[in-house]
Formats: sequence, C-alpha cells, structure tokens
Amino acid sequence: MRISISGNALQVHPLRNGLLLIAVLMYCGLMVSSAQVQPQYVPSVDRLELAVTYSGAYAGLSSGDHQFWLNGGSAELAGQFYRGLSLVANVTGLHTENTGAGVPLNLVTATFGPRYTVTLAHHSARTHTVSFFGEGLAGEANGFDGLFPGPSSATSSSHSLAIQVGGGADVGLSRHLSVRIVQASWLRTQLPNATTNVQNDLLLGAGIVFHTISK
Repeated sequence: MRISISGNALQVHPLRNGLLLIAVLMYCGLMVSSAQVQPQYVPSVDRLELAVTYSGAYAGLSSGDHQFWLNGGSAELAGQFYRGLSLVANVTGLHTENTGAGVPLNLVTATFGPRYTVTLAHHSARTHTVSFFGEGLAGEANGFDGLFPGPSSATSSSHSLAIQVGGGADVGLSRHLSVRIVQASWLRTQLPNATTNVQNDLLLGAGIVFHTISK
C-alpha cells in the first residue's frame, strides 16, 4: 500500500488495499487470541452494550481526485435480545479542516439497525472472550459548516440518507469490559457535491465496550 501526503490531504492508493488491511488485522487478532481462547461457541446472554470508539473515515470528492481523512468518534448502544441478535443505535461525529478544496467539513450520522454476534471463549469462561459481529444500519447524515453545491447555489449545511454496513471484533477483559480492536464499515451518504451527490467512505474505529449482563 502506497501512502503519500500532498498539501493537507492524506492520500491512500489504492482504496482496496485499505480493505485488505482490515481483513488482515481481523485475522491477526483471531490468531493472537487463539493461543488463549479456544474455538468454543458461547451461548449469548441478554445484555446491553455501550461502545465508545475513535473513528476515522477515508473519503473523497466525486468531482476530483482529492482524498482526505475525517477524524472523530462514535457512540454505539446495542441491545442483545436473542441468540446473538441485537438492535444497534449508532451516532458518529467526524471533522476535517480541509477537504482538499480549502473547505472544512463536519459530518454527524445517526443510524439504527440489526447486528449478529458470534462469541468464542476458553472452555466455559465468559471473562476472556473474542466476539465477531456484522451489522447493517440506516439513518440520516447531517453535514454542516462545509460547502454543499446544488444545481443553482451552494449551502453550508445539508442532510441525506446514511447507510452503514460492516463489522468488527471485540476482546473481552472481564464480564463488563471489552476492547474493540477493530471496526470497519462502508458508509454511504447522499450529500450534494455538484456531481453524483453520492459519497462512499471507509469508516474505521477502535475503542472500549461496556457490558451490562441481565442473566
């Protein structure tokens, strides 16, 4: 993967290498954990999870060759209700000082949808676990303090549909605390950009997860 810095924009070529890197990180996480965690499925229990993560999004302007990173954070609340199935609400806030066109951008997404989680543990222990999950969320994206060109004029704020599809891996430290070693999602928004009015971003995150177990 080749990374170059041009002006204030961080460029990664090509984007598919980023997706390959995510797959390698998740595979390495599983391999590292396998020395301590045996591949034994643990039946899920009803619980609430609150994840607080750092988030970064690799984005580009459809009207040109500019690529840039937005940085921020996410809060995600998940309620597990049946055999690894959860309902998830996610709020993500992102910011960059320069999109490559000398214009800042602030983006907040609020999405909701289902998640499926598979948890592995050492024998019957629930304290040292590795969990893998996949989710599909939909909601709204709000852009502000930026530049959103329309057919006849430009505005400093706009909103659109947001779709977020991805997954991640958590390593359990105790019954009530885990580390989210990686979370990767495809984030699609439809904010005005004077061309296709579509943005496809690679959203990456890592952080901590708090659990409340009901049984």
